[in-house]
Amino acid sequence: MGTDTGTGRQRRRGNTRERIQDVALELFAEQGYEKTSLREISERLEVTKAALYYHFKTKEDILNSLFEDRTRPIDELIEWGRRQPQPPSLETRKEVLSRYSEILVEASPLFRFMQENQATVRDLQIGESFKSRMIGLFEILKDPGAAMRDQVRCFSALFTMHGGMFALKDVEGDPEEKREAILEVAVDLITQAHTGAGPGSGSGG
Repeated sequence: MGTDTGTGRQRRRGNTRERIQDVALELFAEQGYEKTSLREISERLEVTKAALYYHFKTKEDILNSLFEDRTRPIDELIEWGRRQPQPPSLETRKEVLSRYSEILVEASPLFRFMQENQATVRDLQIGESFKSRMIGLFEILKDPGAAMRDQVRCFSALFTMHGGMFALKDVEGDPEEKREAILEVAVDLITQAHTGAGPGSGSGG
């Protein structure tokens, strides 16, 4: 009995934490991070500020927890990529992009907030954290010996994944069809980088 009760409390705490994250992200997206207060978050949740403080002391604590929770799959993807034979095969690179595409869809509200609040994000801890993850993804996509233009293609593939998602969000069309089109363009860039990664690729033609 005691064990069940403890587990129930842990589950409720976990659910409350997630509700706080979801509501905070809604408010951050609606009115901006700077203009959102902990009081407004607690009011929308219909809980006391004391209950909110139990889980998070500041807005940045909430945002940091959101970022760490929603981007954990990126860390797992980077670790997977580092375990693959080097230099990475074309199939490995395609798999990285495919998995990353799915991660972006799952965490799209967070990434949309980050895209629309770049100045704020840059000044917060998550700005550096996100930068380090992008560098990690870039490192597992590129061939260390590749020509500069092919390294640019690898970086551009990542940028295409992010930029495409937000550039097309208001374009009419099926979301899955748009995701697949963005992924196809990113894969084209990676394929060009892979093909041009051999000797003489930096000669400039």
